[in-house]
Amino acid sequence: MKMSVLRSPVLILAALIFFVRTGLSQESNGFWPLTGEFSAEGTYVGEGDVERGGKHVNDFDEIDSDIRVVLTPRIKLGVLRLGAEWERFSFGFPQGAALPNTLQSFSTIIGLDTQLSDSILLRTQIQPGLYNSGLGNLFWDNFNMPFVIGGTYIYSPNLQLILGVSVDVERKYPVIPAAGVRWKIGPHWLLDAVLPTPRLQYELTREVSLYAGATVRDATFRVDDEFGNTHGIPRLNHAVITYSEIRTGAGFDWKISPIVTFTGEVGYQPYRNFDFYRAEVRYHQSGGAPYGTISLHGAF
Repeated sequence: MKMSVLRSPVLILAALIFFVRTGLSQESNGFWPLTGEFSAEGTYVGEGDVERGGKHVNDFDEIDSDIRVVLTPRIKLGVLRLGAEWERFSFGFPQGAALPNTLQSFSTIIGLDTQLSDSILLRTQIQPGLYNSGLGNLFWDNFNMPFVIGGTYIYSPNLQLILGVSVDVERKYPVIPAAGVRWKIGPHWLLDAVLPTPRLQYELTREVSLYAGATVRDATFRVDDEFGNTHGIPRLNHAVITYSEIRTGAGFDWKISPIVTFTGEVGYQPYRNFDFYRAEVRYHQSGGAPYGTISLHGAF
């Protein structure tokens, strides 16, 4: 069953207009009192399928929306990261499916980038916030505080090695380590093999780059107190759900101005998983779907 695709794109469009106007005004004025970074992204995933023990949920689509703003003032210890993020997954499930139509989070961002030596950089970042299943469920018992710690070793200007760990006490596996590499292979080629968006990039011009890669998403939320009762599985009341997906695709980055980049991407989603792991209820993907993404991002 297809879902309404109007509300989230309107919010994303409003954010895109704001960021473009901010970027162009900064470029023309030549002055801005703050430094920071921003992103506004919208993704539409076509009709796909999941199943659990022979029970199928078919032909549902998905809209993902994400808006993030982070200020980066410099202090003696390094660069602070202070901001906020809103993320929303909206699904067009058929009536009666024991899955939430909405998963969303409202979180603050608190972090620090610091330089331990000439070749070692360290980032620590926490995201305390409410991780729930919709605007009607903004309660403090949906509070969570995932965090990441990552380090970069600068082997040379063309090669950096990255190690990190993600911690979320509500997740099935609370601690997940990761490693990556950023390698400028040649004058126009860059291998940016770092989660959550590993990619191989080709610089076509100074303003336009092409890339192919993947996006790995994994987030934990809580459903409402009556979700299980209304869907015929009482143990799902106020249950924790982990949503995971992998997308593979290709796209372009277009540098509209010195601080604003527009990105377009299309591809295929081969993996998706809804896991109420504490209640032992899991829906895994049985049919993939195409997707398209647009975003504006940059730094000021």
